[in-house]
This record gives sequence, structure tokens and C-alpha cells, in this order.
Amino acid sequence: MSDKKWKITKADVKEGAKFGALMVLPAQVMFFSILAFPLIAGAYLSLTSWSPLSGGGLKWFYAFKFWNGMNNYWDLIRDREFLMALARTFIIVGVVVPVEFFLGLMISFLFMDKFPLKKVFHTLMIIPMMIVPAVGGFVFYMLFQAGGVINGILSFFTEEPVRIVWLQHQVLALVTIMLADIWQWTPLMFLILLSGLMSLPEDQMNAATILGFSKWQRFRMVVLPLMKPVFVIALIIRGIEAVKIFDPIWLMTAGGPGTVTETISVYLYKHGFILLKWSWIAAAGLIVFALMNVIATFAFRPIREQM
Repeated sequence: MSDKKWKITKADVKEGAKFGALMVLPAQVMFFSILAFPLIAGAYLSLTSWSPLSGGGLKWFYAFKFWNGMNNYWDLIRDREFLMALARTFIIVGVVVPVEFFLGLMISFLFMDKFPLKKVFHTLMIIPMMIVPAVGGFVFYMLFQAGGVINGILSFFTEEPVRIVWLQHQVLALVTIMLADIWQWTPLMFLILLSGLMSLPEDQMNAATILGFSKWQRFRMVVLPLMKPVFVIALIIRGIEAVKIFDPIWLMTAGGPGTVTETISVYLYKHGFILLKWSWIAAAGLIVFALMNVIATFAFRPIREQM
């Protein structure tokens, strides 16, 4: 065997980088195509008034014949229904995400300790997350009917017939949708936060215990600084997902009564697949896309500052 030492030169590094780039090129091209085509097509359609019902039966790539510039965007920012759907979406997100976060955090702290049947309860905790959102929405639709289980339980305790019309009430309909979302997605927060807590350095946690820190002091002075990136990521991931809420709303209220439970996803579905205003929803979708990018940029700032 030769004792010759192999030296890596700059040419070798360049050659390796080229080879690596060629290996990932097909996947990158596919990913870019999947991402870029809908974005470019949506931007193109958003500058027209084309729809499948447009005269002459013209295909979407002839939409330039219905060019109207930025009119869709100007009309959207003055459209009360669109603005209310957007505001309603952020109200739902602003309620359900913090509630899911705090519930998930409290439950994850409980699962840090050993107790009987821990594995069984762990499995039970994540079952709601494994259910298809449409099925979860239908379950809550049945629960909150006027003659459903919830009113039956209330009737049992009050000893009087309770016939609350949950899904036809302007406020209660929104509350039931939030409850459905909290029930289904608190387990996701639980899993993310539990995995973060399990990865905390044991020496620091033990040192805090030896020094006589209370549970609150240990959380505030040890857990919170170490878990801050995990908290931010959990909130961002769940927040982005919550903006897209659709299945429970469509199955429980279809955006009603009236439009009081209509979120941006329901708005886009109605105008796109029922009214067939494709250029309109293309513009609306791009506005939401830009808005979410701005929010995500500011939300990730705490993580970037720690890097």
C-alpha cells in the first residue's frame, strides 16, 4: 500500500460542485416548474378579465384579448366581501393558533413526566390530527346540530330542552369552527413542542433544579430562551396552515349564515369554482400570497437574529 497522501485541490472542489449540481438539476427543474408555472399563469390571468365563460370559447392562454391591467387589484382592495373574508381569516388565526399553542405547551409539559399508560395517552392525543379535515368538519357539523349531541348534553344538565342553533348563529357559528380547528390541530402543536422539550440539554435542566428554581423560574430562565426558535417555528407553521382553513367551514356552514364564516379560502372557492371568475381569484390569490410572504418575513426575524 502506498503512503501517498491525497490532496484536494480547488479544481477537485469545483469538479465536485459541478457534479453535485448536475445530480440535483432534474429535481430542481421539476420543482421550479411546479412552483413557477401556476405563479406565472396566475399573474398573467390576474391582469385580464378572462373566465371560462368568456365569449368565443377562447382558452386561457388567449386571455390577453381581455386585458384590463391592474383593474382586478384595484377592485379587490375596494371589495368589502374580500376584505371581510381576509379580516375574518386573520381573526380565526389570531384565536385558534395561540389557543392551540398554549394547550399544546401545557400538555407537552405533562408528557415530560412518567405516568401510567403514557404511551396509550400519547397515541390518543394525536388521533384528531390523523383524521381527514373533511371528516372532522362533518363530525362537528353533526355534534352542533339543533338536535345534536351538544344540545343533548346541555339539556341533560339544565333539565330543560336546549335547541341552540349553533351553525345558524352569527357568532356561535364562528365559535364552533374555531373549536373544530382547535380540537384537530392542537396535537400538531403538542408534537412539535414535545420534541423541542425532549431535546433540551439535561445538564442545564438538572442544574436549575439543584439551584432550587421553581417550575416557573425554570421555564422563564432556562426553557423559554432555549425553546424560542421552536416556539416561533411552531407558530409560523400552524399560522400558515390555519390561513388555509376550508374543509370544516365548507362542511359546517358553507361560509354562512350569509358570509359571517366566509374565510379567504371559501371566498376563493366560491368565486373560482362556482362563479368561475378565474382572473378575479388569480388576483386575489396573489394578494394573499404577497401578504403572507410579508408576514412570514417579519415572523422569521427572531430566528435570523439568533443565527
